[in-house]
This record gives sequence, C-alpha cells and structure tokens, in this order.
Amino acid sequence: MLQAGDPGLFSRYNTPMFNLKPLETVDYLIIGHLTVDFTEEGPRLGGTALYSGLTARALGLRVGIVTSWAEEIPLGALSEIPVASYPAEHSTTFRNEYTPQGREQTVLHLAAPLDLYQVPEVWRSAPIVHLAPVAQEVEPTLVRSFPSALVGVTPQGWMRAWDQAGRVQVAEWPEADFVLSRSGAAVLSVEDVGYDEERIEEIAASCRVLAVTEAAQGARLYWNGDVRRFRPPQVQEVDPTGAGDVFAAAFFARLYVTRDPWEATRFATILASTSVTRPGLQGIPTLQEIEESLIQVI
Repeated sequence: MLQAGDPGLFSRYNTPMFNLKPLETVDYLIIGHLTVDFTEEGPRLGGTALYSGLTARALGLRVGIVTSWAEEIPLGALSEIPVASYPAEHSTTFRNEYTPQGREQTVLHLAAPLDLYQVPEVWRSAPIVHLAPVAQEVEPTLVRSFPSALVGVTPQGWMRAWDQAGRVQVAEWPEADFVLSRSGAAVLSVEDVGYDEERIEEIAASCRVLAVTEAAQGARLYWNGDVRRFRPPQVQEVDPTGAGDVFAAAFFARLYVTRDPWEATRFATILASTSVTRPGLQGIPTLQEIEESLIQVI
C-alpha cells in the first residue's frame, strides 16, 4: 500500500545547489510536488511546479517553489529558482504509458504532504500564489492562508485517486466548493474531469474565474456568467507535456497584471501553443515568444 514520505522533524530550505543563503521575497509562489516521471525515454523531472515555475521565471517573475522531493533526479533546470523542499524517502513518482485510448498513469511513490508551516515566512507575502497539487499533497485550507494574494489553483491533483496498484483515475473532490469559492482563479483541463461537461459547469458555478484547456482545441473561459472560446494558432505538435502548466502560469501572471481574464486567456493560449512545438522543458517560452504573444494580444 502506498504511503506518504516521512516528513521528518525539520523543514529543509535550499536551492537546487544546496546554497543556504537567506531567502528573498518572491512574486510567484508555487506549492506542489516536483515529481519523477517514468516515460519511454526513461525517468525525468516533472510536475506542475516545474513547468509553471520555469514559465513564471521566463515571464520575469521571482519564483519560489515549496515541495517535497527526495533528490532522485538533479534539479538542474531549476538552478535559478529557490526551492524549499521538505524531506521525503521518495519523490512523488508516476509511470506514464500512452495508448490509443489516452494516457494511463500509475503512482508509484508519494512524498510528504504540504501545509503552511513548510512555506518560508518571507514567501508568504507573494502577490501570486499557485496551489499546484499533483497527488492530493497540498492541504486545501492553504487557499485561505494568503489573503492579499491572487490565489490561483490547478486542481488536477485533488481530482485524482488511485487503487491498490497505484492506477490513477478521476475522482470526486469533496473540498471543491471550499477551495474554488476562496480562490481568485482556477485552471483545469477537460482530461482532469474525464471530459465530464456537467462537472465543468458545476466547477464554473463555484469559481470566480475558470479557464478550461482543451489541448489542440485551445481553451474556454468562464467568467461573470459568460463563457468564451479561444482558438490557438496552428502549430506542428511535437510534445504536449507541460503545456497546461505553461498555460496556467501565463494565465495567472497576466491576470494579476491586467485583471482582465479574457486577455489573460488569449495570452496563455498563444504561449501554450508554442510550448508544444518542442520536446519537454525546451517548450518553456522564450523571451521572444513572450514578447510576440503580448503583441498579438494587445
């Protein structure tokens, strides 16, 4: 039976280089597990915190990540982002298999759960807080712990369950109303809810601003009793991994600046579409792509 990693007695705050310099304030705080993903190409670093964190940094924001990670894979890609990591015997680990019916996912290990006491004090004043669970690891009550921030949630990890063999499936989310009614915005994919349109409507009714990504079809936005669809530019897809996380970070960041959900969705849709044209972390937006996307939106 799967067990969460032993959290130990003390938090371990460090950068990927284990440099224990004093932490500075951040603009974009992400709380969620970095993961080890077993793929056909072998194990690689994954998780919403990884892709959204790198995207937020590409947008010029100071980023901090609160996670629980067991150091199986070097955090080289995150060398410029401070990570507050809580000890765990194993990182949260997934095996991903792609079939004609879609992705089949198995959870092999779980790292320690995450709560407010693991968030460095200096980071608690971040203007944007992104709650990014991948396997029910983020305490839902964190949504009310940052009253001055735009709290954005990507709830896929709260909507997952797994059987004794670790096979992941879509599940109920008992805390949905509590979390969504207190968050500033949410981003999820149609896959997260098993393509259940009734469930999407229920979530939209509980949420101030809801963006729903639809892979190559783009995204739709629910806001103020209205819903609009945003089609992406036509691109040659190479690897869709992380595209939803790129979208989320771009959406939350732009929403904070403009307070315009429509503009934020257009911007995020364009950036996410460019991310699928390159494999893996190479899909993180470049400065040129960000500037070109802003020009298109404005």
